[in-house]
Amino acid sequence: MQMYHRKDGEEQPYWAAGPFKIRLPFVHYRWEMAEMFQGLIMFVVSLAMIPLLEQYLGIPYDVALAYVVICGIGFLLPALLGSPMVPGWITPAIPVVLLFLGDFEPGPEAIQAMFALQFLVFLIFLFLGVTGLGAKLVKVIPRSMKGGIIIGAGFAALMGEIESGGRLAETPISLIVGGLICLYFMFSVSFKGIIAKSELARKIANYGMVPGIMVAIFVGFIVGEYDVPDLEWGITKPAFNELWNYLPFAVGFPDPSVFFFAIPTAVIAYVIAFGDIIVGKSLMDRVDHLRPDEQIDSSLNRIHIITALRNGLHAFFAPYPGLAGPIWTAVTATMAERYKYGRKAMESIYSGAGTFWITGFIALFMLPLVTFFQPVLPIALSLTLLLTGYICLMVGLEQLENNTERGIAGTMGVVLAVYGAGWGLAAGALLYWLIERKRVLGFTSDPEAPSPSQDP
Repeated sequence: MQMYHRKDGEEQPYWAAGPFKIRLPFVHYRWEMAEMFQGLIMFVVSLAMIPLLEQYLGIPYDVALAYVVICGIGFLLPALLGSPMVPGWITPAIPVVLLFLGDFEPGPEAIQAMFALQFLVFLIFLFLGVTGLGAKLVKVIPRSMKGGIIIGAGFAALMGEIESGGRLAETPISLIVGGLICLYFMFSVSFKGIIAKSELARKIANYGMVPGIMVAIFVGFIVGEYDVPDLEWGITKPAFNELWNYLPFAVGFPDPSVFFFAIPTAVIAYVIAFGDIIVGKSLMDRVDHLRPDEQIDSSLNRIHIITALRNGLHAFFAPYPGLAGPIWTAVTATMAERYKYGRKAMESIYSGAGTFWITGFIALFMLPLVTFFQPVLPIALSLTLLLTGYICLMVGLEQLENNTERGIAGTMGVVLAVYGAGWGLAAGALLYWLIERKRVLGFTSDPEAPSPSQDP
C-alpha cells in the first residue's frame, strides 16, 4: 500500500518540482509483484552491455559493472520524475554507434569518442525538450530518410549477429531457438489467436522476452555452447574505486574534430529515439483511454528533459554504447498489456514502471543472480539486437508509402549499415534531392505526368 491514494479519474498523486512530477514507491504508488518478478529476470539485458564495454571501450569487467550500476541509476529517473514509460537504451542505434566506435582504438581514444557522441545526444534532447521543438524537427525529415535510418539500424543489428564470426556462428542452437521463441510469442499471428482463448498463453505473453531468454540460456547450457555458471553468494562489488581511471576526467576530453565526426550518429540516434517516443506515447494514449480511473500525463517535453539528464549522467560518469533512450518498447508494451486489465491488476502505470527498474537496480547487487547470468550475457544482447533488427525493419517499412520512398530508404539503409551514419545520411539526402523532390535545379515536375513513385 501507499501513503497517497488516487481518486478515480484523477492523475496519480505526486510532488511538483518544476517540470517534474516526483513519485516514490510506497508513498505515491504501490509495489507490483508481477513487475518485480520481471525485473529479477530482465535486468540481465542491462548486464548484456558489459561485453560491448569490454570490447569497444577497453573497460575491465568490474569497472564495466560499475558503468551498468550508473546506468541503473538513470533507469530509476523516469518513473521518479514523471514519465510513465519503462526506459531503456536507444537500442536500434547500438549497431550505428558500434560502427562509429569502430574507427577508434579501444581505451582512452574510444572513451573520448563515446563521450563526444553521448554529450551531443544530451544537448539535442535538452535543447529540443526545453524549447519544445522536437516534434517540429522530426517532421522536417522526409519519410524516405526516416525510414532509411530505421531500416539501416535494422540491417546493422542483424548483420552484426549473422555475419561470419558473429554470435550466430558461435552459438547457433541456443540463439536460433531463443530467437524463434521470442519472435513467436511477441509477433506471431497464430499465437495472438491462442492468447484470446488461453489464460496461460496470456500470462506467457505478459513476460515479453523472458521465456525466450530463459529457454535460450538453458539450451545453451545443455548443448555446451555456454559454460554452466559457478554460483557465488553475497553482494556484487562493482569497481567504483577504479571507475575514475576510465572517465573523460582522467583519459581527457576529445578534440573538436571528434565532436564533428560524431554529429551524424547523434542525429540518427535522436531520430530513432523520437520514433520510440511516438510509439510509447501511442501505447500510453491507448491504455489511458481503456483505464478511465487514471489520467496519464505523457508530456513529450518532460520525456525529452529526463532523457537528456540520463545521457548527461552517462557522458560524464559512464559513456555508454547503448545511449539512454526514452523507452524499452518490449517491456513498456508488456506492462501496458497488463495495466489495461484494471486497477486490481496494476494500481497505476507508474507503479508498474517504478517497480520494474527499482527491482532491476537491486538485482545488480545480488551476486547469485549476476554470477548465474554472467556466462550467458552475450545471448541476452544477441536476442535484444535480433529482435531490434526485426522490429526496425517492420517499423521502417511502415513509414514508406510508395516505391520511390522504398527505393531511397532501402539504398540509404544499406549504405548506413555498411559505411556508417555519415555516409548513410549523405546518401539519403542526395537520393531524396535527386529522385523524390518535385523541384530540382529550377525545374518542376508535371503533376499530371505518371510517376514511378506511384504504385500500380
